[in-house]
Amino acid sequence: MFFPAIKYDEPVFRPPGEARSAILQATLGCSWNQCAFCEMYISKKFRARSLEDLKPEIETLSKVYKGVKKIFLADGNAFVLSANKLIPIVNEINNQFGKLQRISSYALPKDILNKSEHELKELRNLGLKLLYIGIETGDDDLLKLINKGETFNSTLEGIHKAHDAGIDTSIMIINGLGGKKYTKQHALKSAEIINKVNPKFLSTLTLSLPYGLDHFQNRFNGDYKQQTIIELFEELKLFIENLDVENVIYRSNHVSNNLPLKGTLSKDQNELIDLLNVAIKNTSKNIYPSPPAIL
Repeated sequence: MFFPAIKYDEPVFRPPGEARSAILQATLGCSWNQCAFCEMYISKKFRARSLEDLKPEIETLSKVYKGVKKIFLADGNAFVLSANKLIPIVNEINNQFGKLQRISSYALPKDILNKSEHELKELRNLGLKLLYIGIETGDDDLLKLINKGETFNSTLEGIHKAHDAGIDTSIMIINGLGGKKYTKQHALKSAEIINKVNPKFLSTLTLSLPYGLDHFQNRFNGDYKQQTIIELFEELKLFIENLDVENVIYRSNHVSNNLPLKGTLSKDQNELIDLLNVAIKNTSKNIYPSPPAIL
């Protein structure tokens, strides 16, 4: 049987955990798209897509991906859509796919705060069970320097509101985001906010410089000095040492990372610290700047 091809507006990004998911571009680009470190959607102008545009794609996906259990709503933060727009999309997904394990999306804390408790619970009941939130850091100084558009408190409030509605979160922190000058406060404040929200999933990525160091320094609103790999390991170790969480699934296995790590916190906390200590020791004879990884 022939199915019409879905023409994605590329590039298309999705979290590693959505590798087996059907991807539906409910929005194109990122509604904020101003973060100093992010180059993912610079080629796109943000646009919300209509339900009428999405219906034939949902039908096609349901036929091509028979038996799929997960749907990921792209692009950068599809959860920016109002509940009045999201609910019909989720309903159409459920009508076409039947029983699903979950629907998920990237989100900004402000996207959550812009919805009522009732709306969040309704979305959860319809199957939107997981939000990926790149908070990047818990440090207010650094959040300003990277032009994130969020604060420690707005991030905390947004994540708590999602959790109160029964929606799980997967939180991302960027290792090396502030460079040498901000490394300690970045690690400690990031650990502090993670401790306060205790997400279901936690991941750490390493700052990537696809357009080179000078490009990032020009976008960073402060004194950025690149760290060596050892300094990145030390920052990550300080972050993990100060975590006080339970049953958080942790992954640091993104292509940008210099050392793949995984475990459950706090159960595997000491083991992760030991692995970092070994990496620091083994790298100590070859101190060099971290290579610019490409997302």
